[in-house]
Amino acid sequence: MSSVAGREIVLGVCGGVAAYKSAELASKLVQQGAHVTVVMTPSAHQFIGETTFQALTNRPVYTEMFSPQEHFLGEHIGLARRAELLVIAPATANVMGCLAHGIADNLLTTLATAVMCPVLLAPAMNNEMWSKPAVQRNLQQLRADGLQIVGPGSGWLSCGVIGPGRMAEPSEILSAIETILTTRQSG
Repeated sequence: MSSVAGREIVLGVCGGVAAYKSAELASKLVQQGAHVTVVMTPSAHQFIGETTFQALTNRPVYTEMFSPQEHFLGEHIGLARRAELLVIAPATANVMGCLAHGIADNLLTTLATAVMCPVLLAPAMNNEMWSKPAVQRNLQQLRADGLQIVGPGSGWLSCGVIGPGRMAEPSEILSAIETILTTRQSG
C-alpha cells in the first residue's frame, strides 16, 4: 500500500509553463489513493484550467480567498487544518519570494502561511531567474524556515535554452512526497 493512500494533500499550482506537470502529479497521487485538493494562483489560470484538476481529483479547485466554497472561516483556515502536506508545484520565483518574506497576498500564499504541516516546493523558472541572487537568498530562507525543496533539474526550458530551472518530474516529486509522509507518520 502506498504511503500517500488516504492522506490529505493540498497541491498549490502557480503560473508557469510547468503547470502541465502538476496535472500529471495530481493524477499520480489520486491513483495511489491520496485525497488531493488543488489551490491555484490567479496566474496559474493562464497556463492550465480548473476543469483539468477537478476531473483528476474529483474535488473542487480553490482559487479565491474571499469566496468560500467550503470553509466559512476562510479557505486558508479550513484547508490548512485538513492538509497533511502542502506541495507547491510549480513554485515560481514570485511565490517563493512571498513565502520567504511572509507575504500572504493570495489564497495559496495565505494558506502556506497558515499550514502547520510540512511544505514541499518544486521550483520552476527560467535559468536566468533561478540564478539571481535574490532567488537564491529566498531559497536559503525557505530552507531555513523548514520548507523542503525538490529540484529544480536542468534541461530544456520553455524559453528555448538548456539550463537549471526545470521543474522536477512528477515521479521525483511523488518520491519526495512519499518520503515526507513516511517520515511524518513514523515520527
